[in-house]
Amino acid sequence: MDDTARAAGGQLGAYARGETRDRTAVDLVKDIIANAQEMIRSEVRLAKAEIREEAGKTWTAAQTLLIGAGAGLFALGFVLTAVAQLLAQYMPSWVATLVVGVVLGIAAAIMISKGRGQIRVPKPEKTIENVKENVEWMKSQTKS
Repeated sequence: MDDTARAAGGQLGAYARGETRDRTAVDLVKDIIANAQEMIRSEVRLAKAEIREEAGKTWTAAQTLLIGAGAGLFALGFVLTAVAQLLAQYMPSWVATLVVGVVLGIAAAIMISKGRGQIRVPKPEKTIENVKENVEWMKSQTKS
């Protein structure tokens, strides 16, 4: 178990820790319910911690990406200006600028549609796995 999961963990009751003694069925049911509630709370804390951690990583990557995109945008502007000036030697300048703008628009549309298909939302994988394990554990406890 890593630090995120350990920090989100809770305290389970005596029944879950294996401390058994002669107890009434009502006490056992109360303890199972309390343990189930604590497991759910722990899973919620784990999900929050996982999402917070992933969001932090994503934000750092997004900042780097935005800075690079800004610099690239300026570079692209200079290159496109040079291309338009080169084409202006062979055709009217307005046509040269229009050709560059249309080609750039087509390239942008292709890249945007491709990028939209690659976006994915992070899922709290550890939490999902733990919830499945907890459900199995609760099923086994209620069958006993």
